[in-house]
Amino acid sequence: MSLSGSIPSGGTALAAGAWGDAAVKFGNTFGAVAGFLGILLLVFLAAGRASGRLARPLAVAVFLGPAVVLLLVGLVVPLVRTVYLSLYDDDSSRFVGGENFGWAFGTDSVQKILVTTLLWLVVAPLAATGLGLVLALLVDRMRGQAVYKSLIFMPMAISLVGASIIFKFVYESRDSSQQQIGLLSRLAIALGWEHPPNWMLSQPLNTFLLMAVMVWVQTGFAMVVLSAAIKAIPDEVTEAARLDGAGGVRLFWYVTVPMIRTTVVVVLTTVMITTLKAFDIVRTMTGGNFGTQVLANEMYSQSFVQFNTGRGSALAVILFLAVLPLVAYNIVQLRKERGVR
Repeated sequence: MSLSGSIPSGGTALAAGAWGDAAVKFGNTFGAVAGFLGILLLVFLAAGRASGRLARPLAVAVFLGPAVVLLLVGLVVPLVRTVYLSLYDDDSSRFVGGENFGWAFGTDSVQKILVTTLLWLVVAPLAATGLGLVLALLVDRMRGQAVYKSLIFMPMAISLVGASIIFKFVYESRDSSQQQIGLLSRLAIALGWEHPPNWMLSQPLNTFLLMAVMVWVQTGFAMVVLSAAIKAIPDEVTEAARLDGAGGVRLFWYVTVPMIRTTVVVVLTTVMITTLKAFDIVRTMTGGNFGTQVLANEMYSQSFVQFNTGRGSALAVILFLAVLPLVAYNIVQLRKERGVR
């Protein structure tokens, strides 16, 4: 019996249809990329041959035009649409004004979510920045510091979903009749705790355990940036402080910290922005249950689980307004630092 005869005709047709769809999609993708590159090539050729009064305006349009278009499509238009949807009901059929925002700030469950988000916003950035600063001071005094910095920075290369899955196994907890496989439970047993709890069900401990994932990921970023700032302190300043009797903690607190204050603030606000948008960790590890819900995950749940577009958009607007001052402050600090340099 031949191999071709053993394949049902329906399976052959299905395979042929799949290959046909794949070929069409590949052709469309290739055509779109080729067309885009062709348009860019024509635009750059036209800009290169332009002369006289048209040269400068055309060059500005060529280089800024794509960026402006992408900014409008990717940021401005979605922002305007989100604000628009936040003023309507769940299916965007009836104008409700600020009713969705009233629900966000006036409902007990959402108020608890806002408090939990604020707790994340305070604890995780401070812990990550503080730990990064301590590690920057310690690692800079060690031989082979590049190796240690690489190991500490490595979690930054892992997505928050991947880090959450790793820590999900660390926090794994089983019934007392079964052997524990979670690292945290095994450590608790080794320290004399016979029956460790289910960590993800223990409130509010579970929230702080989720924050540990964010701290683990962001500490390497804080360490690298702060280490560079510490090394940029002029040796004359440190030597003068030591001649005046400063050393150890006093040298760190009264010389090192003031000299890198701007960098510390930038790192802190950057981690705060990342923390405020924390979605992956909560979604992956608890799904927002057991008192761990945060604003970003609730926004997703309202929009794509409960299909309440109005409330989800209102939460998105609140999240955007919360991030905006941090971004503005970060930009101001960076400009001040560049002005000093």
